Amino acid sequence: MDSTVEQTLISQLRTLAPQQVAEVVDFVEFLAAKASKRAALDRLLAIAPALEAAGVQPVSEEEIAAEVKAARAERRLRLAALAAQPAAKDSGADRH
Repeated sequence: MDSTVEQTLISQLRTLAPQQVAEVVDFVEFLAAKASKRAALDRLLAIAPALEAAGVQPVSEEEIAAEVKAARAERRLRLAALAAQPAAKDSGADRH
């Protein structure tokens, strides 16, 4: 990034209210995530011809939906287990 642009942005950020700074941070994170997703798609598209040449069968929409559903269920279980850990530790501390 050009140092002049960087200094201008910093100067402008300093004039914003905390809520506006939070919105800027959210937007920057959104842009970073968008760029990351685009890069992942580009990598996938780059290997698509090699997969086709190797005879790898394309995944159906139903298979994709099933994989997404399974990954989400696994994430929910993992998050629930993490959420339960502090409660278990707290209840054990009361017994002493």
